[in-house]
Amino acid sequence: PIGRPFKNTEILLLDENNKIPPKGESGEICIRGTALTFGYYKDEERTNEVFVQNPLNHCYHELIYRTGDIGRFNEYGELMFLSRKDYQIKHMGHRIELGEIEAHVNLVEGIHSACCIYDKEKEKITLFYTGDMESKDLVVNLKKTLPRYMLPNYIHTLKTMPLTANGKIDRVTLRQMLNKQ
Repeated sequence: PIGRPFKNTEILLLDENNKIPPKGESGEICIRGTALTFGYYKDEERTNEVFVQNPLNHCYHELIYRTGDIGRFNEYGELMFLSRKDYQIKHMGHRIELGEIEAHVNLVEGIHSACCIYDKEKEKITLFYTGDMESKDLVVNLKKTLPRYMLPNYIHTLKTMPLTANGKIDRVTLRQMLNKQ
């Protein structure tokens, strides 16, 4: 859980139709309140993308910040981070969070890290992972917890997961590895 917002700050979850999703469902994490900044310093283009009029308020000007993160509230009212909006795909007619697949993979004993990349042209999900498990055994495990449409089409075992300077999984490098195949 991420927790709860500060005083005079509110977290809104908005679905793809700019509506509040049903209780327990996920949506893009948006922030509003008195502590909200007016935008990014000297970056008008990025500011205009993510600091936008609140689509729920048609009465007066009210900025919200669209974080690009997907989350949901748990049964205790705490905000739970699920994934990034840019990792949300449409595959086999279903909206899928790649982070949800990664979370299921990371729960498998013997897996150290996992990352999914989606190839829009081929409409295929590729899973990269590090760990002690054979890919065929991983598939057997995933079939127990994931619906068929969420199962990766390709699975690659890596000795080490590429990381950015910030210690996050380097998705650009993984995409380049995928494109070389």
